[in-house]
Amino acid sequence: MPLPGGAALGRGAAMLFFSFIVLLPLAAVTAESFDGGLSAFWHAVSDREAVSALKLTLVLALAVTLVNALMGTLIAWVLVRDEFRGKGVVNALIDLPFALPTIVAGLTLLALYGPRGPAPFNIAYTRAGVAAALLFVTLPFVVRAVQPVLLTLDRDAEQAAESLGATPWVTFRRIVLPSLTPAILSGGALAFARALGEFGAIILIAGNLPFKTELASVFIYGAIQSDDTQAAAAVSVVLLLLALIVLAVIAALDRWGRRYES
Repeated sequence: MPLPGGAALGRGAAMLFFSFIVLLPLAAVTAESFDGGLSAFWHAVSDREAVSALKLTLVLALAVTLVNALMGTLIAWVLVRDEFRGKGVVNALIDLPFALPTIVAGLTLLALYGPRGPAPFNIAYTRAGVAAALLFVTLPFVVRAVQPVLLTLDRDAEQAAESLGATPWVTFRRIVLPSLTPAILSGGALAFARALGEFGAIILIAGNLPFKTELASVFIYGAIQSDDTQAAAAVSVVLLLLALIVLAVIAALDRWGRRYES
């Protein structure tokens, strides 16, 4: 039997823990960003280098999300609908970016595609190299979002469409894709949010060249190293606001998906 007041005690403990781990640090960063007033905050986020880093971060995060939305859906389809030798190994390797330290991913890409790597091309210290690192760490999001939907999808409608003469592409576009769209968008939003704040995978392969390969997370690190904590906090708040917008979009997509299923 639950003790009297147990629910209130549980809520209080949960909120206290959440406040110490999440709310208070975020409040401290926000306060630091406005340490010199609104003008100092605006000066920090409107600096040419900061603006360039934020723009590059948004562009690459969006490009990576679009690629993952397509290829992640394709990989999920292959893992669910096809049978081949080694399928279990491939399915397990999808989650490798979640378990692997991200700086190891950057080191691996640098060793393979860097100036001394065996690949016939060199993408180290280029935007293509940064995009490759972001693709590596964000790949699982769309795959793992689409897979369970495909597993539970009723195939009777697909078979009925095929019996009526619909081509595989028409069947996928008219019947399967509408059911997968909420999961694709939700997984894509998570991938976008991860790409916005990624640091470990890009710190080695990016080269951190201002106005060329410097992302917002690397700019924040450089500002801290230069003892400019106010500028680092200001750019961090901008990324925080972008992340909150993405979370709001994910919540809206989740509600839309639930209504679609019902």
